[in-house]
Amino acid sequence: MRTLSILIFAGLALGLAGPASAQLLPRAPQLPGLPTVGGVAGDLLRPVDELGRDVTRTARRLAREQRGALEELVRDHPEVLEMTRDGPAVRSEIVAMDPDPALLAVIEAAGFAVIRREPVEDLGFELVTLSAPAGLPVDRAIARLRRLAPDLEVTANHLHLPSGVDSAGFTAAGTLAQRGGGGGTTIGLVDGGVAQHPALRGSIEQRGFTAGGLQPSAHGTAVASLIAGDGPVRGAAPGANLKVADIFGGARTGGSATNLVRAINWLVGGGVRVIAISLAGPNNPVVARAITEAHRRGTYIVASVGNAGPAAPASYPASYPESVAVTAVDSRGRVLIEAGRTPHLDYAAPGADMAAAHPGGGLTPVRGTSFAVPLVAGRLARHIGASDPLAALDREASARDRRYGRGLICASCRTPPPRN
Repeated sequence: MRTLSILIFAGLALGLAGPASAQLLPRAPQLPGLPTVGGVAGDLLRPVDELGRDVTRTARRLAREQRGALEELVRDHPEVLEMTRDGPAVRSEIVAMDPDPALLAVIEAAGFAVIRREPVEDLGFELVTLSAPAGLPVDRAIARLRRLAPDLEVTANHLHLPSGVDSAGFTAAGTLAQRGGGGGTTIGLVDGGVAQHPALRGSIEQRGFTAGGLQPSAHGTAVASLIAGDGPVRGAAPGANLKVADIFGGARTGGSATNLVRAINWLVGGGVRVIAISLAGPNNPVVARAITEAHRRGTYIVASVGNAGPAAPASYPASYPESVAVTAVDSRGRVLIEAGRTPHLDYAAPGADMAAAHPGGGLTPVRGTSFAVPLVAGRLARHIGASDPLAALDREASARDRRYGRGLICASCRTPPPRN
């Protein structure tokens, strides 16, 4: 059985580490000789500068592996992806926000073509997707557009990925969970599709945002169980209603910025107040606008810091100031070595030495910051009726430490991993 773990680019926190990825547990990064919590390791007396060099080398290795994984993804799918300076993006696509018709005419006269125009009604802006002139890479096309229209906000259609680009994280055998009804708070999830599982007993509404439609995924199923699991997996909000936006459709090349924006728009329009996003990508103005508008409308975006390690670029959407940024700890309370960095950190939660739902109906070990996000989102949703939900969540924190941001949430929310 594969294990789930999140190593996405910490800009796109795809830091790879072994048995599966964080969405299926990757090979856990090894730090030779680091002291453990609660005991004295044999190398505890090693010189501090030597230990520091070990940590630095591991952090740099994680960042290199993350970048290598992204480059490999683009090489494997050159027909639909290209590498930009900030990471993988949809080939030949540029996204603009709110261009006026006169400006669009100038842009089209310069060789760009409008692929689609779409109102993002519940977030209050319009997206226009353009195709670059034939043979012109996206980065150069954006530079040309900025010369033509300096005041127009344009960006690549960047990918946002679950930690671990193993294909098992994107699609899986199983039947999609689909149940209506159910009162009470609904929690949003932007990920892959969610499969039926004995732990998922509440109402689940799902919608696909790619040409591939809804597809059950290992990553989405695991994250959903950690939010709402009740039974084999005990989630942070057992039995809660879920509204799931599948932005992958079973494809490793899904997760575009435009699909992420459409998903957030749908969830905000449906009245969802807490959205879990266990994905990571680069700083993208279109996604930033969606996060800002969701926040203005009273929706909390809970996002992972990614798994590319502290030497990689900051991960988004966690790094947007309006997001609730989450890191992960192991069973000893240690922040995972592969956890990414972010300009601000809000909370930590368990993300290792635990299990989550597998689409086949059983359990799978998981590791990564992806799996801490649903625990924080689930607990935050329980306080959504409070005058200050984050302050109410703060009071729940079982430990306060600068490594944990505002505190450690749901420390007891750890389903033991299955025995081999």
